[in-house]
Amino acid sequence: MPRFAANISLLFAELPYLDRFPAAAQAGFKAVEILFPYELAAKDTRRALLSHGLKLVLINAPPPNYTGGTPGYAAVPGGQARFQSDIKRVMRYADVLRPGLIHVMAGYVSGPEAADTFVRNLQWAADSAPKQQFTIEPLNPISQPDYFLNSYDLAAEILDRVDRPNVGLQYDSFHAHMIHGNAIEVWKTHKDRITHAQIGAAPDRSEPGRGPTDFQALFDAMDDSGYAGWVSAEYTPSLPRTIDTLGWIRA
Repeated sequence: MPRFAANISLLFAELPYLDRFPAAAQAGFKAVEILFPYELAAKDTRRALLSHGLKLVLINAPPPNYTGGTPGYAAVPGGQARFQSDIKRVMRYADVLRPGLIHVMAGYVSGPEAADTFVRNLQWAADSAPKQQFTIEPLNPISQPDYFLNSYDLAAEILDRVDRPNVGLQYDSFHAHMIHGNAIEVWKTHKDRITHAQIGAAPDRSEPGRGPTDFQALFDAMDDSGYAGWVSAEYTPSLPRTIDTLGWIRA
């Protein structure tokens, strides 16, 4: 059975940010991921992690533009200088938080120039921090219209062009189903590239056990493939208390 982590940007969101760490630990999680940990001083998040024996497995980058810009722009032509500056900021957080992975978001753009920009920016990030592992993740066009990285096949092409050992594929069962119609087949097709996994039920991104995906079959496929990474619960709980939506783990 996979090792499960909790995405505390979505799970335990009924609690204040720092209270989510003990809640995740009390629920049995040994690791968490945080989408954008940039509003609070990194030392405060690090203290919360250490206090509750939690490993931080993933954060997103670049940081969001709090003046109203989109949360990702690594594929947007003309933004290379800003991307490099923001990745340096992310790495200052990473030096304190020590995330296993940094997910680099592509942004909302299309076309060959966008692909070239994404490849160059990923290569720069990988080369500037060779000991840090990075991921890219396809997002479905229903939830995220106009997002550049909108299929797993495109992600495979980008990874082939980037050709860096510290850049891998981030799998999400919700997005995989919404894009390709079968989350398990997407796993089987792209398993050799996957360095991080997230789970949520389609079509409403709720907890596993709802919707069309057979999650036990998905977990079996993960085990059969030899996947040794974390599987993060990244979903919007269907009930007011996150703890009441964790029956899928006990099952």
